[in-house]
Amino acid sequence: MIQKHHSLNELGWKECFKEQFEAEDGAKYLPARVTMTHKGHLVVSTGESELLLKIAGKGIGSLNEQPTVGDWLLMDRETMVPVKILDRTSLLQRMAPGQEVKLQPIAANIDTLFIVSSCNTEFNLNRIERYICLALEAAVNFVLVLTKEDLTEEARQYREQAEHLYESMPIVTINGKNPESVECLHKWFRPGETVALLGSSGVGKTTLLNTINGTEKEKTGAIRQGDDKGRHTTTTRSLHVMKSGALLIDVPGIRELQLHDCHAGIDRAFSEIVEAEEMCRFSDCSHEQEPGCGVLEALEKGSITRRRLDNYLKLKEEAEKNTEEIAERAKRNTGKKKKYVRKWKK
Repeated sequence: MIQKHHSLNELGWKECFKEQFEAEDGAKYLPARVTMTHKGHLVVSTGESELLLKIAGKGIGSLNEQPTVGDWLLMDRETMVPVKILDRTSLLQRMAPGQEVKLQPIAANIDTLFIVSSCNTEFNLNRIERYICLALEAAVNFVLVLTKEDLTEEARQYREQAEHLYESMPIVTINGKNPESVECLHKWFRPGETVALLGSSGVGKTTLLNTINGTEKEKTGAIRQGDDKGRHTTTTRSLHVMKSGALLIDVPGIRELQLHDCHAGIDRAFSEIVEAEEMCRFSDCSHEQEPGCGVLEALEKGSITRRRLDNYLKLKEEAEKNTEEIAERAKRNTGKKKKYVRKWKK
């Protein structure tokens, strides 16, 4: 959370946002960045002051969608109510947990995503691949950060497993409590750049934030014995101005990351399988037992692995299902609105 005055540039204000602002009535509106979201409220900073705003069910003020941490808003100078979300450079979002079919924004206007996992039983290749798909779909740079290397003698093995996930992905193994160990991350913390931390509870995101920023203000939680699961220590999505001038977005530990409309990201993350699919005889090949299946042939040759294939098929099916459910929900809501308008006119 922002605790002192900053210029807009220090809050991550860039030329693309400035151009949008200048296209509006600058005398009427004031730009502000969302620095925290928590339980139906959000905090925005104009650089000189902070405001606490209440989020309605469908949005806030005249906005028809919910802002998320990292967003830039145009505020009415007289009422200090947001009237517009400026176009985002990037958006991380997922299907909301629970039974309700809706999208949940995670963070916006991110330059680099730190995918944080740990060198213990929490480490999961399938889960990391989900984060990679999310980052590729949002077109943000991403880095895999493997924490707690000091608590195991197998940190190198964890890294070697991850090296096969995405060829150009930087991977670092660190002791999040050691300033010297996290020094390798500082090159991504450039002034005005926004970095987000995503990962499960207990992987050491808050510890990492404290060490990078040289603070001990955030609480850290214990790890359960036996399964290395962590307790939620971050309960809000918050943006921090780092000593380097970079901005860091910390997000509560994610237990469930359901993908939506993420087909391009999945295809890029599993490019070797997509290439093999192009060799299939049938366009609707299920890759199970069809003759002339390029994927099964690649599986036999060892150019793709069964684990990767199974996860690819699972993620494709999940993204397709969730995309259809969101589209169907939007269609139903549109029908309700039209019906209401007709009845009102009578």
